[in-house]
Amino acid sequence: MLEWINDFGWILWLTVFLLLAVAEMLTLNLYFILMSVGALAALIAFLFHADLWLQIVVFCVVALATTVLIRPLALSRLHRSSAEQLSNVDRLIGHRAVVLEPVGLGGGLVKIGGDVWTARISGGSQIPVGATVEVAAIDGATAIISQPSAQKSAGTATTTA
Repeated sequence: MLEWINDFGWILWLTVFLLLAVAEMLTLNLYFILMSVGALAALIAFLFHADLWLQIVVFCVVALATTVLIRPLALSRLHRSSAEQLSNVDRLIGHRAVVLEPVGLGGGLVKIGGDVWTARISGGSQIPVGATVEVAAIDGATAIISQPSAQKSAGTATTTA
């Protein structure tokens, strides 16, 4: 058996690598993929005709080193980036929209990007068709809109003049 491992150890290390990679795909915890890096290092040690005991040491050292050094950095990077990025409807807040159907407290329709949303105004009077508004919030499937501050001040200036 030991002679077979000495002759065909690459099959053993490749199998360990593949099993650990599959385990990583099932768990997604960034642990098994780093262990599989150790298996690849042991495979490289085999290809350089290292003894079996040295291959095992290489596997253990590389797996431990990558787990201790790389995993915490990768997890912090992964968690940091996902917390900073907005997704789904949160991404729409602050975007401009065009009024398709007059919007008041009772509702109306706006076009945000390429999508048509039901909308209601956050305060003030009814907004006419064709006006450009800003998405202030999303409540379920309804966009809460307000007029951009530049339009509010321009509208106030024309009514007082």
